[in-house]
Amino acid sequence: MHEKDSEGNLVFVCDYCHQAWSEDRPMVEGHRGSLICGNCLSIAYTQLVHQKLGSPVTDDETCLLCLENGRDDPHWRSPMFDEAVACRRCLKQSAGVLHKDRDIAWEKPRDPSED
Repeated sequence: MHEKDSEGNLVFVCDYCHQAWSEDRPMVEGHRGSLICGNCLSIAYTQLVHQKLGSPVTDDETCLLCLENGRDDPHWRSPMFDEAVACRRCLKQSAGVLHKDRDIAWEKPRDPSED
């Protein structure tokens, strides 16, 4: 999401936690400017991919990252904003993008059951 601060400057904000982008908060952009930060991505990836805690999406919900609805993929919902939904496919793609970026110290979360 993109917002303007009190001085009119454009601020990039995670759609899932509403925290602003910063050097220590990397983000991945989806369609039409949707954003997920590395922190939310780590939580969502762990819950959906490793713990398989996703839920089906309802007919009126849309993944904010790909803008698709009705996919059979399980979805993750932000614990803070019910309308902030992400499908497993987008979370895996976003994790791949951040993981491969050599300028960002972010790694795909490990399976907690393997620790």
